[in-house]
Amino acid sequence: MTPIASHHDILILSRVPGVGPARLRSLVAHFKGTAAIFQASPRDLIRAEGVDRRTALSIASFLRHGVPRESAAYAGDQLRRLERAGGRMVTLWDAEYPGLLKSIFDPPPFLFLIGTLDPGAAAVAVVGTRNPSTYGARVAERFAMDLASRGITVVSGLARGVDTVAHGSALKAGGRTIAIIGSGIDVIYPTENAGLAHRICAKGALVSEFTMGTKPDAVNFPQRNRIISGMSLGTVVVETGVEGGAMITARLALDQNREVFAVPSPVLPGGRSGTNLLIREGNATLIETADDVLRELAPRLTGFVTGTPDPPPTPPPPLTLFEQRILDVLTDLPQHIDLVAGNSGFTTAEALVHLLALEFKGSARQLPGKFFLRA
Repeated sequence: MTPIASHHDILILSRVPGVGPARLRSLVAHFKGTAAIFQASPRDLIRAEGVDRRTALSIASFLRHGVPRESAAYAGDQLRRLERAGGRMVTLWDAEYPGLLKSIFDPPPFLFLIGTLDPGAAAVAVVGTRNPSTYGARVAERFAMDLASRGITVVSGLARGVDTVAHGSALKAGGRTIAIIGSGIDVIYPTENAGLAHRICAKGALVSEFTMGTKPDAVNFPQRNRIISGMSLGTVVVETGVEGGAMITARLALDQNREVFAVPSPVLPGGRSGTNLLIREGNATLIETADDVLRELAPRLTGFVTGTPDPPPTPPPPLTLFEQRILDVLTDLPQHIDLVAGNSGFTTAEALVHLLALEFKGSARQLPGKFFLRA
């Protein structure tokens, strides 16, 4: 029988001294709900797993003479603030709680969210550095769009950089995305992503285990990363330094027995080699396309993936000999016009003319500062 856990009671119990998330889960499971906990004696409480004599006495003392006024007021205030924000609370014992997240070692007893969760949907996390290179941003965009267009929910953390690209690209593809944040759902961080957060709520969900009004303290983000990986069948790491937050998410995914995928990074001075380290140590599968991810996850994706394989690409427009010379010089990394001109044997003015033609044909792309790369 599924325990009946009152949202108001859960918030009160989370304030009891000595009752952390693990003991809260144990108490609700043992008493088959929250109501009986408030009436339990120390002798009853100690029978719950992980509750020792000292903790049982502390809980009983806290609840014996009725719930302290400040705790009841706190719970009521939290629920009112949540309602004003257009959100709701989902506990570990509610049907809407994500099944994958429920199976990790330390699932949060409750989540605050705005939007909709789909417990039956397949989700893949896309994470990476807050300061991606042009290459990293393009890769994140491609993976998120391709996964979302195939019916996969894209999970990320709403941070600057790769997370922002992943959420925006999933929405651009018409798909679903879920943002797990390290603050209350009424405290959007970074603030410039407030508009993106609003769009996510309309096509997915904004989710946090932190109560309303919680500020985005640094210690919150490693903790929320276990939810990003825990809600996902696999985690795609696009670009990160060896000490980056995405590496924490990857390690958590491995601890949760989830798949980890890594996109190799260019071997250049100052490059972000965290993904290469994951691959080299055998902790991640090297991937180049979203299809690589779908193939690895295939046994768990039956009935989830939609769409059909992409049709053969349309042949690009024919290039002139001069345009081909320029294209042969371009790579996936940005190059300044002076370098492109010098390596192709054209003057800067001539190279710009041919680059413009390549842009029209979809073969080249210009970035700010007169930098160019292959499209």
